[in-house]
Amino acid sequence: MALRIVEYAGLSDVGRQREANEDSYVLAAPVFIVADGMGGARAGEVASRTAAEVFEGAADGPEETPEQRLTRLTQEANRRIFELSQSDASRRGMGTTLTAAMVSPAGVSVGHVGDSRAYRLRDGSLEQLTHDHSLVAELERSGQLTAEAAEHHPQRSIITRALGPEPDVEVDAHTHATRPGDVYLLCSDGLTSMVSDGEIESIARGSKALSEAAEGLVRAANQSGGRDNITVVLFRIDDDGREPSADDTLSGSETIHRGLTADDVNSAVAEQERTGTTTATATATATAAPSRRQGRSGGGSRGGLRRALGLLVGLLAFAAIGAGVWLGARAVYFLGTDDGGLVTIYRGVPYELPLGIDLYSPQYVSSVPARTIGVRRRERLLDHEWRSRADAEDLVRQLERGTLELGRAGR
Repeated sequence: MALRIVEYAGLSDVGRQREANEDSYVLAAPVFIVADGMGGARAGEVASRTAAEVFEGAADGPEETPEQRLTRLTQEANRRIFELSQSDASRRGMGTTLTAAMVSPAGVSVGHVGDSRAYRLRDGSLEQLTHDHSLVAELERSGQLTAEAAEHHPQRSIITRALGPEPDVEVDAHTHATRPGDVYLLCSDGLTSMVSDGEIESIARGSKALSEAAEGLVRAANQSGGRDNITVVLFRIDDDGREPSADDTLSGSETIHRGLTADDVNSAVAEQERTGTTTATATATATAAPSRRQGRSGGGSRGGLRRALGLLVGLLAFAAIGAGVWLGARAVYFLGTDDGGLVTIYRGVPYELPLGIDLYSPQYVSSVPARTIGVRRRERLLDHEWRSRADAEDLVRQLERGTLELGRAGR
């Protein structure tokens, strides 16, 4: 039986230190892409979205191989982004990385520009299929930097090739033979700058579904600091003939995902609050309706007074509950990470109230980067479990000394 795509998933997250998500991705089997935009005034979002739109639903060219198609579409995306940047001074110099994959009978073909990456997980082992077009990666390939030095180099984010800055771009295109069970991962550097290849392999290998793997990868990047937008796309090849389920696929305008800006989030919260209030009001009205039908002679003024008194009692109860939550939060602690990705003890509970009110505050920042902790241990240690102060301090102390046991981390 011919090999086919049997499962795929994609996820994008703004991260912990950015206000807008400039990444885009496309799930349009047999084509998948990840694009990481750059540029001021939200121009990066425009660049990555433009690249995604070029690939979404693009038709095959006549007698065109997968590599030729990927190259043609990538160069078309570059042309459109460059023209947009030339026509608008606020978008001058904008660009995007792009890593695209296309599945065909020949295998999985990859088109690549920039430092977003493509990986293959085969028989439990992860292999990087692309070479980063970055200053540090080129120094490492030429032998001028060691792999360890490259990982922590201050200029590791400087890329040497992108879509948009120039009218023409060189595209790396190559095809890889595939086997049943192979899983392919496309991702922006918001993942790879926060999570090691070993951790990516462990998360992907240990996940029962690709949607679970996507969530685990994004969570790991955020736990390590989340300094950039994080986008992951995964797809699996097999020969069992199972079609992708509705939960795995997107269609139409939903194919392109650009993440959420801060304004999007605030609007969504406001809508949830509005909807929640409306629902509560409707429930109260339905409950009170029988007594109103039995006492119509009471008049509108008395009914209005009862409603006002009910609202006042409700507000007082809400205030009392809020005060209780705030006081209770002062008595518990949990472990998380700060903006730099260091393991941190927080006092309070890991929740936020409307209007940006946090129910937690940092109490102690350790010297341990979360990314240096094994995946299983990190997930159990940084699970936001409520702890006593003594317990939280004891865990961090053992973590700093290197004596923390896995079972202890999940207590």
